[in-house]
Amino acid sequence: MKNGIVHRLEPVTLIGGGDGTLADVAEALALAPTCVAADGGARLALSAEADPVAVIGDFDSLDPDTRSRIPADRQFPIAEQDSTDFEKALSRIDAPLVLAVGFTGARIDHQLGVLHVLVRYPDRPCIVIGPQEILLVSPPEIELPCLPEETVSIFPMGRVSGASRGLRWPVDGLVFDPMTQIGTLNAAEGPVWMRWDAPAAVLVLPRRLLGYVTQVLASAPSSARWPARAELYRGPQQS
Repeated sequence: MKNGIVHRLEPVTLIGGGDGTLADVAEALALAPTCVAADGGARLALSAEADPVAVIGDFDSLDPDTRSRIPADRQFPIAEQDSTDFEKALSRIDAPLVLAVGFTGARIDHQLGVLHVLVRYPDRPCIVIGPQEILLVSPPEIELPCLPEETVSIFPMGRVSGASRGLRWPVDGLVFDPMTQIGTLNAAEGPVWMRWDAPAAVLVLPRRLLGYVTQVLASAPSSARWPARAELYRGPQQS
């Protein structure tokens, strides 16, 4: 992988410097045992007694004491300021799935940046773990063992259409777009199935589904995943 730093065949836990607890880290590591830290997320990783195989970022929020506790060969400073630490790390992890802890919190602009990165790299499945919910870009097709009345919110980060079963308000026939039509505050009537035509539907799901969604995404064959965005939107070759 171009610019790859971490290569794993199993899911990876990525820890950031936002809101995240020791319990969050423990739950993520139980599902994705390899730990990577994004910049100041190394503090939470060390507090949780995790052993990051890499710390990636511009290091502007990595204090000297924390940095001194990370072996030099595991430090990967990236000086450019055109991307966030989340993007710097996620784009350099080659794994079937990334579980992201510490990427939610008080700053709305940071959270918007996380959503931007999720849809910019649809070929790198990632679940962002929040206090009560998980966020992810829906794969082309997904089934969810939802309970009646559980929230299933859909926020489009671009133009996207799909089909569904099991939602209180089906998505069939709708064209979602952040400027005209969104799907927040939807709810399940029971198990849910969804299919999408583009990697632009961000799902907000109950956190209790973390283990299930992790297993589904981590074990999905390449044919059931989105390609890299550059490949997805590449125009037809001229003769």
